[in-house]
Amino acid sequence: MNWDVFITCAVTGAGDSTGRSDKVPVTPAEIAAAAIEAAKAGAAIAHIHVRDPATGKAARSPALYAEVVRRVRESGTDVVLNLTAGMGGDLVLGGVEAPLPPNMAATDMAGATARLAHVAQLLPEICTLDCGSMNFAAGGDYVMVNTPDTLRAMARQAQALGVKPELEVFDTGHLVFVKEMLREELLDDPVLIQLCMGIPYGAPDDPLSLLAMTHALPPGSVFSAFSIGRMQLPFVAMAAMAGGNVRVGLEDNLFLGRGQLATNGQLVERAATILTGMGARILGPAAVRTKLKLRQA
Repeated sequence: MNWDVFITCAVTGAGDSTGRSDKVPVTPAEIAAAAIEAAKAGAAIAHIHVRDPATGKAARSPALYAEVVRRVRESGTDVVLNLTAGMGGDLVLGGVEAPLPPNMAATDMAGATARLAHVAQLLPEICTLDCGSMNFAAGGDYVMVNTPDTLRAMARQAQALGVKPELEVFDTGHLVFVKEMLREELLDDPVLIQLCMGIPYGAPDDPLSLLAMTHALPPGSVFSAFSIGRMQLPFVAMAAMAGGNVRVGLEDNLFLGRGQLATNGQLVERAATILTGMGARILGPAAVRTKLKLRQA
C-alpha cells in the first residue's frame, strides 16, 4: 500500500469524447479552468492535451498550449503541469489490401523535435513519452507510432531541457524499452512511469495484470496507474494498494456514476475520498516536486 499518494488529473485527452459529454473542455480557457478546478479539488498534477477550439478535435499547436499554460500560471494556482508529447505519432494506413500510401487526411506524423516544440517553448515540469507503438483503441487501420529512435531522441531532448518525462506504458514490452533507456542514461532518477491499463489493445485492467506490470518496474521508480471507463474509480484503490499513485479525469472516463456525467473536479474529489477512506495521505504539488526532483517552472 502506498500511504502517500499524489493524484494526476488528465483533463481532456485527444479522443472523440466531446460529442458524448459537454463537460469535456475544448478551448484553452476551458482546459485551463479544468486544470485549476482539478488542482483545487486535490490534484497535484494536471495532464494537458489541447484541442482545436473550432472542431474539438485533437491538436498540437504550441500557441494553444501557450495559452493554457499562461492562464494556469497567471491564476496563481499551484499545480504541476504535465504536457503531452504524444501527438504527432498517428498513422492511418490506406486499407487492408493497399496499406500504402497512408490515409493522409487522418495521419499526423511529426519528428521528435516537432513533437516537443511546445515543451521546449513552455518548459513544463513534466511531459509525457508514450513508450512504444501499438494498435491503439481506435482500431481499424490506425497505429500509434513511437519508434525506438524517436523516443530516444525525445528523451534526450527532454533531459537537456530539464523536463521530467512521464513514461506512459501500455504493455509489458514498453517496460523493456524503459529499461533500455535507463541503461543508456537517457532518464534521470527517479524515473516516473504511468501504467495505462484497460486500453485496447494493451495490457488489460485486471488485478493480476496490474501486479505483473508493477513487478516488472525498474527499481526505485515512481509509478502511477489508471484504467479507463467504469474501471477508472476502482483503479484508484487498486493503484494505491499496488504501491502506486493515481490518475483520473475526463481523458479516460466521462462518468461519476451510472448516467451521471462528471467534471474533472468531481472525479478528483471522488478519488481523494476513496484514498483518504483507505487511510492514505494526499500529496500536494510541493511534495510531488520534492519526490520527483522536478525543476520548478
